[in-house]
Amino acid sequence: MADLSFEGSDKEQFVTALAAMVVADSGADVTADNINAVVTGSGNSVGAYWAPLFASAIDKAGGIDKFFSAPGAGAAAGAAPAAADAGGAAAPAAAAKVEVEEVDALEGGMDMFGGDAGGGDY
Repeated sequence: MADLSFEGSDKEQFVTALAAMVVADSGADVTADNINAVVTGSGNSVGAYWAPLFASAIDKAGGIDKFFSAPGAGAAAGAAPAAADAGGAAAPAAAAKVEVEEVDALEGGMDMFGGDAGGGDY
């Protein structure tokens, strides 16, 4: 297993990001004070600028949920909320039904010896 040790600003950024997720998951407002409380409670310390930076970015984005998409959502995940925010109802995508036609390998055409399919004098 790879060593997942973080040092310096990488560690501080990682700790702050996890603390912000813990605060949001607990249902509390994601503020710099709440992030710092989780960081301190976890036995870590980060630079004074990290918590306000994360809190500000999350606030400007409209919440921490904007940073996570549903599994398998891909790039189109942002389109539906944007349409709903614009006042329009997002139309459900029409599921295109693909018909699969099974074809018998010996049906019609020629057999491998050049004759008509359906039997013959071999």
